[in-house]
This record gives sequence, C-alpha cells and structure tokens, in this order.
Amino acid sequence: MNRRFSIAAAVLVLSSGWGVTPSLAGQNALLDAQHDYNAGRYNRAVDGLNGAIAKSPNDASLFFLLGQSYYQLHDFQHAETSLERAVQLAPKDSGYHDWLGKAYGRKAEQSIFLSAMSGARKTHHEFEIAVELDPQNFEAQRDLIRYEMNAPSVVSGGDDKAQKHIDGLEKIDPIQGMLSRGEFFATKKRMPEADAVFAKILEMHTDRVGVFFEVSDFYLDRANAQKMGEAIQGAEKIDPDDRRLKFYRGVFLVMKEKSPSEAEMLLKTYIATVPENSDLPSHASGREWLGKLYESQGRLSEAAEQYRLSLTLDPHNKAVEEDLKRVQRK
Repeated sequence: MNRRFSIAAAVLVLSSGWGVTPSLAGQNALLDAQHDYNAGRYNRAVDGLNGAIAKSPNDASLFFLLGQSYYQLHDFQHAETSLERAVQLAPKDSGYHDWLGKAYGRKAEQSIFLSAMSGARKTHHEFEIAVELDPQNFEAQRDLIRYEMNAPSVVSGGDDKAQKHIDGLEKIDPIQGMLSRGEFFATKKRMPEADAVFAKILEMHTDRVGVFFEVSDFYLDRANAQKMGEAIQGAEKIDPDDRRLKFYRGVFLVMKEKSPSEAEMLLKTYIATVPENSDLPSHASGREWLGKLYESQGRLSEAAEQYRLSLTLDPHNKAVEEDLKRVQRK
C-alpha cells in the first residue's frame, strides 16, 4: 500500500549518482527480470539475475532485484545476502537500505532468541539509514515507524520513538503522517482515535490510490462495510483498472451479502491473475473470503476447501483455523 522503490528509478540513480554504471547487458537482464518479477515468476527472475550477476558482479541494481525476488519467495537468508551486496555497492541508496531492513526483519521472525534480537536491531538500523538518506522515501518512513510501534525498547522500539517519527512524517507529508498515526492508534487498540483519523483521511482529496486501499484495509478489519465501500469508490475514481480492486470489491460484496456470483468471480479472478507479492492483498486472504462466501451460502465442503487452501498459504492464521473448525462441525 505504501510507495515501492522503483527499479527503473534505482537504475537511473545508480548510473547518475553513485558511480556504479550498469552495463548494457546488465540493463537488459534487469528489464527481463523485472518483467518476470512483476508477473510473479520469482524463480525465473532469480535464475536470470544470477546469470547476469556472473557477468556483471558489481551491478548493484541486479543484486537489489535479486534480493527482492528471494524475499517474495520467502527465502530471507538469500534475500539478506543479496541486499547486503546491493547496499555495499550503492551505500547511499535509501531504497536498498529499506529492503535490507525488511529482509533482516523477516529473517529475525524465524530465528531463535539471540539471533532474533540481533536481527531486530539490524532491521531498525537499516530503516533509520534509509530515512536519513531520503526523508521522502515514505515506504522507509512507514517501515521505521511500524517497527518502533511494535518492537520493545530493548531492540530500539517504543511508542515515544514511533510518535516522534509520526510527527516528523506529518510535517513532510500530512496524509502519510495521518495514515501512520491511524495505524499507530489501531495497533494500540485505541479504536475511537483510529476511527477519527481514518474518517478524516477518507474525506481528504488525494490522487494516491494506495491511500484508499490502506483505508479500506482499516475498515475491513473493523467490519465496517459502508466505510470500506466509500474507500473503494475513492480508489476507483483514481484508477478503475488497478488490479487490487478485484480483491476489495469481492470482499466488500461478501461483507454486504450482495451479488454472490460477482463476488466469487472477482475473488477467483484476483487469485488467478494477480501474483503473490508482499505489496498486494495475499492469495491466502482471497481464499479466506471465498470460504466465507461459500459458508454463507451453505456450501460447506467448498468453504472448508478454501479455508484449507488459505491455511496452506498462511499456516499461522488462527482466525482461519477457527473458520475451518466451525464449518467442519456443521
């Protein structure tokens, strides 16, 4: 939902600012791999990038996309290694540091205590560097704030730090600051304050479609179909062809118990045509909502199958586990 760091922009920055000029072959390989990445063919992107790196071992942009590809494959060890090399080759690139922080964070989640503590500190450090290098990198700003609002003080987290950075972000970009403040309140279960912030955002004029999807997510979690519908309408006015709309429209119809055939078609089409990516609604969530749709129609075996598929993709979702148990008891 937040701004992603553009690969094309990264190439331009590297070629003009940091003294690392990609070769023509490297640029072509990068474009091919970017096409595969955008299509969700992450293994193919990895293969192409590794081949290109063998010929251009000092091309930071190749290592950056390689790290992103491994990240989408949930291979966080290789993501970390690749992104560390990208940062080594282009140490002043904010986007590279931000993604390295992401990789450290996801790897830390899977580590034992001491390794997790070390990984968490490295995560925070990389997010801080990313923001220092480019305060306009709002993705890095949001990653840093999100880390601090969730992490304990022993690993550089804390509400005071998060709120200080939220205040700073709001001065740079009021909408991003408000989104971050609303997320902070929701994370801390201060729901009346969160409701007030997101209601205000919904009334603001912006041409950023991602803002409306973030607002949609908040109201989805709040089971507020009316406000979610307003957010979806805001997104549609900006970009009616945005691929995320199939997911949000489908979920909205399930919540409203309207047009079940259309809801089913939208969710199935989203799963079939939009690749898994950390920046997009997950297929696990799409399967979950198909399960809810089928359950509401009394199609219990089909609901159970969708819940199982959702859990295959996201094994730790306790809510879906309960959904599956419920339909199995019926």
